[in-house]
Amino acid sequence: MTGFERYLVPGKKGHLIGIGGVSMSPLAEVLVGMGLNIKGSDMSESEKTRHLRSMGVEVSIGHAAENLGADTDFVVRTAAVHDENPEIVAAHERGIPVFERTQAWGAIMRDYKNALCIAGTHGKTTTTSMSTHILMAAQRDPTVMIGGTLPMLQAGHRVGKGDTIVLESCEYYNSFHSFFPTIAVILNIEADHLDFFKDLEDVKASFRKFASLVPETGHIVANADDANTMEALAPLGREIVTFGLHSNADVYAENIVQKGAQSDFDVMYKGSLFTHVSLRVPGLHNVKNALAASAAAICLGIDPTAVTYGLSGFTGAGRRFEFKGKYNGADVYDDYAHHPGELKALMDAVEPLGYKRVIVVFQPHTYSRTKALFEDFAEQLRRPDLTYLAEIYAAREKNTLGISSADLAKVIPNSMYFPSFEEIEKSLKFTASPGDIILTVGAGDVYRLGEQLVSGENEK
Repeated sequence: MTGFERYLVPGKKGHLIGIGGVSMSPLAEVLVGMGLNIKGSDMSESEKTRHLRSMGVEVSIGHAAENLGADTDFVVRTAAVHDENPEIVAAHERGIPVFERTQAWGAIMRDYKNALCIAGTHGKTTTTSMSTHILMAAQRDPTVMIGGTLPMLQAGHRVGKGDTIVLESCEYYNSFHSFFPTIAVILNIEADHLDFFKDLEDVKASFRKFASLVPETGHIVANADDANTMEALAPLGREIVTFGLHSNADVYAENIVQKGAQSDFDVMYKGSLFTHVSLRVPGLHNVKNALAASAAAICLGIDPTAVTYGLSGFTGAGRRFEFKGKYNGADVYDDYAHHPGELKALMDAVEPLGYKRVIVVFQPHTYSRTKALFEDFAEQLRRPDLTYLAEIYAAREKNTLGISSADLAKVIPNSMYFPSFEEIEKSLKFTASPGDIILTVGAGDVYRLGEQLVSGENEK
């Protein structure tokens, strides 16, 4: 028991710190839907805080002890909110229990017969979104928590009345160790979040612990093509449902035909045809994501036709190869890739599409990741015809490492470093032309640049 279960009672009053966050705002909605009285605080106004207010949730901007109501029963925080936060200090002084966001989600998922938790260094948002499409097509009425926006839901979450919950499950700070998966999907394991994990072996150990949380009656679904994943899970000695591009996996693809951004293939299960899929997002990495979602669906006993219909209706999650519009005749797309492995998958998907030139605007995410994976980033960023480098997005960090995107520009031919988006936009005005693809790439706010380009075009 995390202890949070006893607060999942209609009428209980909760305060969420960082309520505008990508997984805190849906948590607030789910708790409100369960009849709890929820309010919260955030550092800045956003679309999410405005949406919560429209539902009657009180949101304070800025963190202060007085934001905690006199009758608050519990507080929920994200891993990014530290003990010095004035609201945490006030809660501790008053003896109000403080829970991590993941403990709250963990407690909620215990109410569901099926808890599908999708983990991996990358591909989580896309695969969680694909699984959501399949579950909706199967009329399972799922509750959903995704770390991005899914156009079908017009949100990153939904509250359903079915017996299945699907959650994107992150390894950072060992967050997913608070979960209670009945099906755990592991897409891949790479060295990432090295500001928290010691090294790759530490990351593997974290995923192994996550997989061990699945009861014997549940299922572990893993990528047979990823050596790190299979090595991490081997010590568990558990039966594993595998997926991959080859017939050594339980669930695999045959007869793959790629036409532009579309992939058609047969989903095979243990040597027999399970169903045929037409996928409208590019790249073999997305074929693998679809195989992972199909394997999870097989574990849930979902009909093959629901897998076919669900995946055919999937056109991408927000910020995952998302078409933004045109600029100077060039196609503008946005992608969340912020790890060299994700950049590689993106470039592998884009290069066969036949554009005259690939122009990438890349904004590195966090100083520690840029420093730790510098050579790997440089290797992938040499692949576009032109690479524009925006300054590193700090996120939760201070630049104690003395690193800049200008350092990357020094080792990447055909690259340019610009300290501001305005200067990148000025340069693109003269560079972009019909036949080009412009990709704004990164986990920070680089997507704003693409939106600015496209909106400027629309105003002409």
